[in-house]
Amino acid sequence: MDFSHTSVLLSESIEQLSIKPQGIYVDGTLGGGGHSYHICERLSSGGKLIGIDQDAEAIKAASERLASFCDRTTIVRSNYENMPKILDDLKVDKVDGILLDLGVSSHQFDDAERGFSYREDAPLDMRMDVRQELTARDIVNTYSESELYKIIRDYGEDQFAKNIAKHIVLRREEAPIETTFELVDVIKGAIPAKVRAKKGHPAKQTFQAIRIALNRELDVLNNVLDSMIDRLNPGGRMCIITFHSLEDRIVKKAFKDYENPCTCPPNFPVCVCGNKPKGKVITRKPILPTEEEILSNSRAKSAKLRVFEHS
Repeated sequence: MDFSHTSVLLSESIEQLSIKPQGIYVDGTLGGGGHSYHICERLSSGGKLIGIDQDAEAIKAASERLASFCDRTTIVRSNYENMPKILDDLKVDKVDGILLDLGVSSHQFDDAERGFSYREDAPLDMRMDVRQELTARDIVNTYSESELYKIIRDYGEDQFAKNIAKHIVLRREEAPIETTFELVDVIKGAIPAKVRAKKGHPAKQTFQAIRIALNRELDVLNNVLDSMIDRLNPGGRMCIITFHSLEDRIVKKAFKDYENPCTCPPNFPVCVCGNKPKGKVITRKPILPTEEEILSNSRAKSAKLRVFEHS
């Protein structure tokens, strides 16, 4: 199927990047190139866009979309976790802006065979990078009950995590759980009917949890934020779009710590820890999508944009 993805908070994120025509910018989650196209439009021939994505189909789609800007683009198939090494390899010391759109692409959800969606029957996969050996099927069928419980509790924030993990283990003792609909069936059986009738799709939180664990989404974000901030030029901005509270809390705390890194007790008259601010938080409250955007793209509903400017 053709790669399709509607970029969320597009105009807001491009505006917040405050693009300089001669600047260097990194789109760490390139996707279909929606954000990157608008960055490239604002660059002169002396500017540069470095696009990173681990999904081969995204790389292909973005390469085609950005073909008219080939003089100012470099596209790399990798996880944005490797951004510092990628910049080193390209002999780029500092950049003027970094954009991360942490949502799963519409294409990944809509392509049933990728196994991301609980609304389509497909093999349990959920890999953002198909070169990775571990799949969602492996997690569901080989992780212990306690490991599954922790994943669903911590990454899905599901109040029935313990019961869902128990039901998964019981079902797989009969036969391996192979498909998304088989897993959905197990989850439905673990949640009381009266609760299922009141809330959204019963499998949503568990699917999110398994996807996050499989692709190490929160670990990647935590691991690379510090090194990305340090690669910004003075006045350079980092714009991060999150789609659930777990990601947003990480970004919010990191930006707050970069602005006020002092670890001295509050009663100390002067700072003695020596930690210096790295810049300032531009968005005291996150930028949210407009009602018009949500109406035209329901997947934008939970999006939040936070921005930090390096000093």
